[in-house]
Amino acid sequence: MKMTTRLLQAGVLGMSLLATSVMAAVSADQAAKLGASLTPMGAEKAGNADGSIGPWEPLSKSAGSADSKGFLSDPYGSEKPLFTITAQNADQYKDKLSPGQLAMLKRYPDSYKIPVYKTHRGATVPDDVFAAIKENATKTTLVAGGNGLENFRTAIPFPIPKDGLEVIWNHITRYRGGSVTRLVTQATPQQNGSYSLVYFQDQFVFRDKMKDYDPANPGNILFYFKQEVTAPARLAGTVLLVHETLDQVKEPRKAWIYNAGQRRVRQAPQVSYDGPGTAADGLRTSDNLDMYNGAPDRYDWKLEGKKEMYIASNAYKLDDPKLKYSDIIKAGHINQDLARYELRRVWHVVATLKPGQRHIYAKRDFYIDEDTWQAAVIDQYDGRNQLWRVSEAHAQPYYNVQVPWYTLEAIYDLQSGRYLALGMKNEEKSAYNFGFSASKADFQPAALRQAGVR
Repeated sequence: MKMTTRLLQAGVLGMSLLATSVMAAVSADQAAKLGASLTPMGAEKAGNADGSIGPWEPLSKSAGSADSKGFLSDPYGSEKPLFTITAQNADQYKDKLSPGQLAMLKRYPDSYKIPVYKTHRGATVPDDVFAAIKENATKTTLVAGGNGLENFRTAIPFPIPKDGLEVIWNHITRYRGGSVTRLVTQATPQQNGSYSLVYFQDQFVFRDKMKDYDPANPGNILFYFKQEVTAPARLAGTVLLVHETLDQVKEPRKAWIYNAGQRRVRQAPQVSYDGPGTAADGLRTSDNLDMYNGAPDRYDWKLEGKKEMYIASNAYKLDDPKLKYSDIIKAGHINQDLARYELRRVWHVVATLKPGQRHIYAKRDFYIDEDTWQAAVIDQYDGRNQLWRVSEAHAQPYYNVQVPWYTLEAIYDLQSGRYLALGMKNEEKSAYNFGFSASKADFQPAALRQAGVR
């Protein structure tokens, strides 16, 4: 009798998991909306009723020009703000701001402001990526528990999402050019605005862009990431290597660190969840990079729906190579005169820490741009349910290569009055280099020591 009961329970559980997996995909009729009433990535193609959000009008590759270092001209550079939100008039716009944005206006009433410009929804990706997204819509499913993907291609598994976890997977897997190398900087200013810079050289490659990728045997790797600290001297030569897995509960993220001082390669299991971010002075967790990354298994994800919100967009002004880093980094927050905000539709997802799980953020509110699936704002709460940190991404479409990505990520600590800014490249010798060639051998632990020699 006990055996029969166990078998019945197992059967019910199996059917339940199967149903969850099947329900994760959409029908062919639903997928047909992609490219019709919806954009090929799943956003509403039309604008809103009063015209304050216009229709999706993808930028062409020739929307502007690139300089000798690869920095892009601003297609909207002649525009002026429609209005500016300040601490004095914030109440008038509070329904289109996150609690974190409102808290920033309150904490820095004399300097933090939100200049709002006309909305331009120009972000797009190559046609082959659109085709893969449409295929994902009817084929990709969540593995049991939702902590991985099956039958997934390239980017955006759930362009027509039904729950919060599917929205988060869209952010995690979104298209970032397939492969890229970049030189970027990170600052963690003191309350008075004084700062020093950490310089990174990153390499980032999705699995299907590897020279030796086998589509018949894709494995469990989503992407490979290598990051070398090039300055200051006390940190230079340290190299981080990450093999990001699709199912991180079944096969946790693999990470290694090469320590230049010890000249040794060590496994780095702390490079996940709320482990400390590299050279971040305690202001960033490992899963704060790229706004949010990693396994979603420690949280329950609730989709609150879609709303209109002012988010930092088309950040070409902030990426201007004529700027010095000192023009950007100011006391309390970045120079908001260089920021551009637009009214956009965002997906609102609330992540609540599961009972028995541990993380320094007990709750996180995600606001994710419908056009790109990039997280735009994340409000993060401590164990007392007090708003603690506000993450804000300043995004731009790299129109010449059809890649949406970030210009700068900021994490503001409301309690300490400090912040972290990551991704600045204004003074570097080149902008992002998309489409570089690599093989799996370039991303193995054995290659770390050579990469870290200084």
